[in-house]
Amino acid sequence: MSLRGQVTGRRVGQLAKAAGLTVRTLHYYEEIGLLRPSGRTEAGHRIYSDADVERLYRISLLRRLGLRLEEVARALDDPAWNLRSALSTHLGELDRRLEATGRLRSRIGHLVAQDAGTDAPKTDDLLMILEEMTMLDTTVQRRIALLVYRDLQAAYDYLVRVFGLGPGQLTKADDGRIVHGELQAGDGVVWLHPELASMGLSSPAATGVSTACMAVIVDDVDAHFRHASEEGAHIEYEPVDQPYGYREYGARDIEGHLWSFMKPLD
Repeated sequence: MSLRGQVTGRRVGQLAKAAGLTVRTLHYYEEIGLLRPSGRTEAGHRIYSDADVERLYRISLLRRLGLRLEEVARALDDPAWNLRSALSTHLGELDRRLEATGRLRSRIGHLVAQDAGTDAPKTDDLLMILEEMTMLDTTVQRRIALLVYRDLQAAYDYLVRVFGLGPGQLTKADDGRIVHGELQAGDGVVWLHPELASMGLSSPAATGVSTACMAVIVDDVDAHFRHASEEGAHIEYEPVDQPYGYREYGARDIEGHLWSFMKPLD
């Protein structure tokens, strides 16, 4: 359906603000075919229909489950999808969180009133609070590691070619600069971030030091080592069985970040 010349629907800025996303993200979704606007105005501005908003809702739900963009694209074509059913599931999760939050508040409020001017709460009471807090902590969906680089394109290419990380998206600013990168590392995600002085984010290439190590589990440490060596990786130490139960080797990437590739010993 073409909306060219009409003013119905939502423009990209309006949709981005309402969804808590950036305009750049919506542009990228369009670029990869994940969410294309149904039409444009005479001036060429993107217009998103009600169906587009429903699709974005589905995308957001699937992303919260930790699915990669390629997996989201496949899931969107599932004929079994039902918006009402998805909303019901979403509502149920929100109700669960509200119930857990209510229980936690009630328990803490009771202890505050009970123990005013007396000794501290009993250990059993604190354990019950910890249990309630743990139930709320299930909102954590997945972990994302962030590494800072001077040259995101070069780092991206190196990590895919040398260390075998799964290629993901590269996001560009309007001027063509790459401002964000994503790579897959097994069941985790690695984000590539440009240097940012205001946040104290610098690449080891600038500071001369690396203050952390990225550890990745691989199927075959020795085979991974051979591949990385053949591709020119800077090897810090060759595969070795460590006393803490892992066989591993260490290498530095193109800008000096330290990586450890390992596997549990049998």
